[in-house]
Amino acid sequence: MSTDDVPRETLSPQLYREIDRADWARLAGGIPNPLSETEVVQLRGIGDRLDLTEVREVYLPLSRLLSTYAENTKRLGAEEATFLGEPEATTTPFVVAVAGSVAVGKSTIARLLRELMSRWPGTPRVELVTTDGFLYPNAELERRGIMHRKGFPESYDRRALVQFLTDVKSGAPEARAPFYSHVRYDIMPDAQVTVRRPDVVIVEGLNVLSPPPTPHDVAVSDLFDFSIYVDADDADIAQWFASRFLALRQGAFTNPNSFFKVFADLSDDEAVDKAMGFWNDINLPNLRENVEPTKHRATLVLRKAADHAVETVLLRKL
Repeated sequence: MSTDDVPRETLSPQLYREIDRADWARLAGGIPNPLSETEVVQLRGIGDRLDLTEVREVYLPLSRLLSTYAENTKRLGAEEATFLGEPEATTTPFVVAVAGSVAVGKSTIARLLRELMSRWPGTPRVELVTTDGFLYPNAELERRGIMHRKGFPESYDRRALVQFLTDVKSGAPEARAPFYSHVRYDIMPDAQVTVRRPDVVIVEGLNVLSPPPTPHDVAVSDLFDFSIYVDADDADIAQWFASRFLALRQGAFTNPNSFFKVFADLSDDEAVDKAMGFWNDINLPNLRENVEPTKHRATLVLRKAADHAVETVLLRKL
């Protein structure tokens, strides 16, 4: 089946509240924006057009909603412990997932939410983990013959990701995740990301909302308390992907240690052709076959317009 034959995932209006940008922005009310313009620029990913207005009107209300969920989940845990007669409630981190296509801006959103949520008094300690760290090392992908499918569900060590999240949600003193280098385009065997029972853990990645491979397996999404899907038209994401590739060609790709240094000397036309080849052969099929079909599993969907600005928010009803 070609990607053109894969039906677009639609959300049931009976399950979601659809809130337009203006109505959502009003939820910020008189809440002051805690970030400076310099901080926003530092958080912004390549190709993103994040600015103070977008932070104030979209992500400030979202961070407040997430903190409210986290605080009330902690409160419910304490009430449950009291009901069960336990002497002391063991609170565990509130886990938020951020899913969506390559180049849709989910990494920027995850970084931004980490900063904003940490400014709310109920969630001062927020950690961010990306699922890139749970990709199999390149040598293992080569051994399995799936290097060309890097980013597809089968290229991840799903069991390791489930174990990491199980450690987090069980209240373990610390949980460790592998570290992925975007320069090396590979797992760094001597580096790790360590999470020590923060208030919130944000997990960002392509396939975090995927169903389990068999009915007997635990789904990664079973271990999330709240999930966000970042949505946009395929054509817009393709344009963002090509623009990002051009920017990286002049930046990160020039690093002599970069896996992608072979692309640094391409002309503009050659770089666009190469980027669109990657998009059409790898990223679009993965989006259509594996990523977008999980959209209905999200608690909240951020729908972006062609300029990267969020135009609609869809929030699942309780």
